[in-house]
Amino acid sequence: MTVYLGTFGQVELERQFGGSELSSTINTSDVNVSAKRFSFDFKHGQLLTGDQIEILSTDDSALDFISGYSKSGVKKFIYVDNLGGVRLYDSFAHAVNGGSTNATALAAPGNDIPIKVTVQNAAFRVLGRVKQYELNTERETVDTTTLSDDFRSRIATLMSGSGRMSCEWEYTGDTANELPHYLLELALRTRVGSSFKGRFYLKTKTYNPSGVADRLDDQIWYEFTGVLTACAVQFTPASIVEITADFITTGPLEIKMEVEPVNAVLQEDADDILLDQDAAAKLLLETDQ
Repeated sequence: MTVYLGTFGQVELERQFGGSELSSTINTSDVNVSAKRFSFDFKHGQLLTGDQIEILSTDDSALDFISGYSKSGVKKFIYVDNLGGVRLYDSFAHAVNGGSTNATALAAPGNDIPIKVTVQNAAFRVLGRVKQYELNTERETVDTTTLSDDFRSRIATLMSGSGRMSCEWEYTGDTANELPHYLLELALRTRVGSSFKGRFYLKTKTYNPSGVADRLDDQIWYEFTGVLTACAVQFTPASIVEITADFITTGPLEIKMEVEPVNAVLQEDADDILLDQDAAAKLLLETDQ
């Protein structure tokens, strides 16, 4: 019998925005060109460092507060300082690091620009320092017993899930993974909710106690959208600071398996994939950073 130990799992999170959008105006006085910094009229905490946001002008005017930019929409990663000031970056790593060196250059806008903002993250990132997680699935039932029945009968109805994860608190030092500190910030979002999309792994690549060579790189995980319902910090002198986050699922909860090469294009038969271009054309895969 093969026994799997719980030391080779992981948790991945994709940032969500609860289906809401934020509306505001970028005033000419909001842009600090030399500091590559600007501000929104949003309550502090709605946008978080590391968010990939899409800014769209609601009157189709150009976002000319970005140097050399003439389009009405842009998608960038952001760093948010303690005063709510925002800098734009081309990568998650640069956004987490902050600073003006790698920030997008800004320009003084010609007019006030009405905008709407949404979070557009489409990349899963490993949540660092996870010590354990618990995921529960529940199926509700309806009692259909009638007066003449000898035994009680029920039918299955809706399904739901809930759980908890514990992490060692970390604030900075990792520009590739999602820091546990993000959970504390996420729980405090009010206008746009504390939503996330998660992958909770049971088996990861290269972990294969079964000894079957073909199963070496298989991955098995739960995937669902959820919302944080509670987030607690345990602070004890001379002990590691820990975070405990409770969550519930808000949509389908699925068990998924990856047994094929990542990013492989799958066909139901052996036919070729035809392109409209010439014979030298290539099929390009668009991926997020």
